[in-house]
Amino acid sequence: MKKSVIVLNMLVAVLLSCQQNQKPPAKDNEDNKVPEWREPERIAYEIKNAREWLQDSSITSPEQEIVFAVNRTDRKHFMKMDSVIIPVDLSGDLVYYLPFPLELPYLRDIDKIIYFSYHTQTFAAYEYGILVYTGPTNMGREKDPTPTGLFFTNWKAEKTISTFNDEWDLRWNFNIENKAGVGWHQYDLPGYPSSHSCLRLLEKDAKYLYNWADQWVLENRTKVRVKGTPVIVFGAYDFHGSKPWLQLIHDPHALDISEEELEEVTEPFLNEIFMEQENREDYLLTIDQTENS
Repeated sequence: MKKSVIVLNMLVAVLLSCQQNQKPPAKDNEDNKVPEWREPERIAYEIKNAREWLQDSSITSPEQEIVFAVNRTDRKHFMKMDSVIIPVDLSGDLVYYLPFPLELPYLRDIDKIIYFSYHTQTFAAYEYGILVYTGPTNMGREKDPTPTGLFFTNWKAEKTISTFNDEWDLRWNFNIENKAGVGWHQYDLPGYPSSHSCLRLLEKDAKYLYNWADQWVLENRTKVRVKGTPVIVFGAYDFHGSKPWLQLIHDPHALDISEEELEEVTEPFLNEIFMEQENREDYLLTIDQTENS
């Protein structure tokens, strides 16, 4: 969505902010444990025919979901592909087939943060430096690129109509740039950056982030009292080259995103992230004290 109906969005935001269930500050990060992800014995990939691979009756639904994610696509578009990359060992959890690190000690004092990687077309959500969720995305096409930098989640709606095309229904939409109409939502994933600047997700992923991230809180129709969850969009995509994940055939770790890279990406925004996090905690504390008085 390149244009936004600002008045409508702001009205929706006011209503949603009023209805939002306020949450207490998150528990101390020492109580947060790394999930017990299943690690495959081997990380390697091979090229196969998409239709032939899907015809194998022994393939489970979780294994299919891993393969769709590795190819940055959904089932419908996977069926239209010829050659796809398939992990040799599908016994692990998705986190081992996508590029974000499982832990980021650098983020241990940040309660929530989401990253979108343009180069790898993946996203990741962290709580106190621990990866809690990850998946594929299809971001803005070359003509309408997704803006990069630091954003905060704003208003959300389970279903909205695209302001770019009123025939497009956007489910689990969460805005991160109100005036430009940029946000994430469920929509087709053809397997490459194809949106009009938004961040397309599989429905299960869009719904997870929709429920996990925090909305803004408005003081009135024009003033933001508390910002939502920080979102960092980073990297660049080579629109004239081959799909980056095809490199995994020759080097299964070619797309790995290191802790150092994410620290470098986050550092310029760290003070603002902490300032807004403290502002939210102070606000929620005030609300809690008011309700208990």
